[in-house]
Amino acid sequence: MNARLRLEKLRQTVDVRCTGARPGGFRFIDLFAGIGGFRIPFEGIGRQCVFTAERDRFCRETYSANFPEPANSEHIFAEDMRPWADAPEKIPAHEVLLAGFPCQPFSIAGVSKKNALGRPHGFLCDTQGTLFYDLARIIDHHQPPAFLLENVKNLERHDGGKTFATIIHVLENELGYRVFHRVISSTPWVPQKRERIFIVGFRDHGIGFDFDQLAVPEGDGPKLGSILDRKVDPKYTLTENMWTYLQGYREKHRKAGNGFGFALFDPNDVARTLSARYCKDGSEILIAQKGNRPRRLTPRECARLMGFEKPGQTDWKIPVSDTQGYRQFGNAVVVPVVKAIAQLMQPRIIEAMNGREVPQTVQVPLPLPEPGIAAE
Repeated sequence: MNARLRLEKLRQTVDVRCTGARPGGFRFIDLFAGIGGFRIPFEGIGRQCVFTAERDRFCRETYSANFPEPANSEHIFAEDMRPWADAPEKIPAHEVLLAGFPCQPFSIAGVSKKNALGRPHGFLCDTQGTLFYDLARIIDHHQPPAFLLENVKNLERHDGGKTFATIIHVLENELGYRVFHRVISSTPWVPQKRERIFIVGFRDHGIGFDFDQLAVPEGDGPKLGSILDRKVDPKYTLTENMWTYLQGYREKHRKAGNGFGFALFDPNDVARTLSARYCKDGSEILIAQKGNRPRRLTPRECARLMGFEKPGQTDWKIPVSDTQGYRQFGNAVVVPVVKAIAQLMQPRIIEAMNGREVPQTVQVPLPLPEPGIAAE
């Protein structure tokens, strides 16, 4: 590599680190951001996050630790999203909106009934007071070319299906997007049975997006042994009292014909869904140990179970307590699943932008190269 090419490569590296974007890339916003499970894949394809909103202060602590912003960054980190929804023009312009929004019931009287009564309908009426209402207001104002939303699988059946029907109606008929949705299981990517619904929307109705083209790894998928540490602090082993309680609890419900109780796994298994309540007793995913009581997963193992880092790595920063760490990972998205969706969306996002102007990469002063870097 000659000196000029080496210097240009160094300049590009500085540009990416200082702006979070590459030339020609799109901007995105990260709502209900949690600890950044959406941001990793979309930054991974070289794009710039310009706005983040997350109410939980412990999540913000973890997010900031893993996505430090340079001093000259224009990125805005908000807390409560609702004041911003009241003034959406203050949110930076963006091409993609990302949101793992909470599931809330809507008060729906039905469009036909409201028409008959001469009452207004639409998302301003049907969803007012919910966080989806605020999300819809932001989409309505900015009209981003594309969005990606995520929720629990049960969203389709929530409130007898009325919640999901209203969401799709708002996105398609009122906001004018072409919408696609699919329930995706995480087991091809990580050793966890976790199903979530993903909703993709494009402003351009001619976009040829197809969830069936999602690149899903073939085979049986990884097993728990791939994310487990060989040496684990004894504090993660259940106490005698807790182990006795969980065994008694399961036996009581077994006699009553219920399936409640703990779930024990070994390295050749695939775990149940990790939940935010894992911090309480770890009962949904207990790891069997020879000659000892079972143990909980460590927060570091949870990071791998959710795909925030690869097996054997420890690069994801966990600056919070174990209790907060468990809650954060239990509420997060599975990163490699989102990565697969992002890669499927990428060419369609560029197509959907349809000539919308994308800001050029901000140029910053190039630091002097270290000795020996200018030429080979």
